[in-house]
Order: sequence, then structure tokens, then C-alpha cells
Amino acid sequence: MEQFVFNAQRRTEFGKASTRRLRRAGHVPAIMYGAGKEPLPLMLSHNELIQQLEHESIYSRILTVNVEAQSEKAVIKALQRHPYRPTIMHLDFQRISDMTKLSMMIPLHLINEDKCEGLKQAGGILSRHLTEIEIRCLPKDLPEFIEIDLLPVKLNQIIHLSDLTLPEGLEVVSLISKENAHDLPVVSVHLPRGTQADEEKDSEESSEEESQDKQDKGN
Repeated sequence: MEQFVFNAQRRTEFGKASTRRLRRAGHVPAIMYGAGKEPLPLMLSHNELIQQLEHESIYSRILTVNVEAQSEKAVIKALQRHPYRPTIMHLDFQRISDMTKLSMMIPLHLINEDKCEGLKQAGGILSRHLTEIEIRCLPKDLPEFIEIDLLPVKLNQIIHLSDLTLPEGLEVVSLISKENAHDLPVVSVHLPRGTQADEEKDSEESSEEESQDKQDKGN
């Protein structure tokens, strides 16, 4: 597993003018907080940061942040990009504690799409409703991604959050609350619009609407 290391410096000047100077000099303002410690203003090399952020896994990985002679373990919690330039405007690191659970957005990777029963044998198409999910776990259990095996998925089948096979120690944040759980659809396999099945369904719905209209007029 690739290790990601960020080399940062303490930031001692603040305000809009100093931030603009910092960015013109090729640096990105950042902050590191959490784990019961004081927030620490930082600055990083923009070019080095851009290269690091090209890796998808960096957003769901425990990182090492070197600040002068000290090292901290952290995750990327927020990232602000320029609205139209390829520029990073600000970065938030969250320190981690080995004994404290953290919440992170983790990407979903589909496997066996070329062997999916509903796609290859039944002529269905795949719809992705979510590309990442928020999970909660201890830092040691943090995965790089979560796999969804499409091999057994049939036509007209929907995979919900509660159907996912998760590594040990992971919880889906939106399912934690029993009272306000949101079991959202993740992927589904269905017939393309305009197929015979869809036309028959539309025809049935139209007939039901016409029948209801006649009843309403009769009343």
C-alpha cells in the first residue's frame, strides 16, 4: 500500500494580503486540527500537493504530515479548489487518534461488470446512484475503497446500502441511526427506456389513468 507524506511549514502570517502573497509564491494555505490539540495553520508547496492529489486513494488514506521536526497522522477532511483554474485554494487536515472512530467518504469500486447476469444475459443497463459512501471506523480499519460484486445481480435488481458487504469494523453513517436511517440505492440493473417491457408498463399506467378519469367524471 502506497504511503503518502506531506511536507508542511508553520504559517505565521494571516489575513487576505498575506494569503495572496503566499499563493503567488507557490504555496497553499492549510490547517490541521483534531485529536484534542490546538489548530495548526500550515502552508504546503502547491506543485507537490497537485502531484499527490492525482491519486484517488489519497482521499481515503491515513497520511503523514511532517511539520518541521514533528510528524502527525491525519486525513484530508476538506479541499477547496479554484472555481475554474487548476489551483488548490485551501486544505484541511484532521488529526487522527488510534482509539477514536472517524467518518470518511470512501469510493465504491464495481467488479465483474462484464459478467453481470442482468447485463449480459438479460440485456439490462447499469445505473450508478452513488459513487462513494460515508463510513465510520477506527483508523486501523479504514479501507482504500469498497468493492461491489455485480456478478450475481439480476435484471430489475437494486443494491441498497444495507446490501453491501463491508469489511469488519465499518459502519455506514446513514444506516447507524435506527430512527432516521436512509437505506439509499447504490446501483441498479434495469431495461433501457423504450423497450417492450417499458412500453407495456406505460400502456398499463395510461389505461389506469384513463379509467380513473372516467370514474372521476362519473362522480
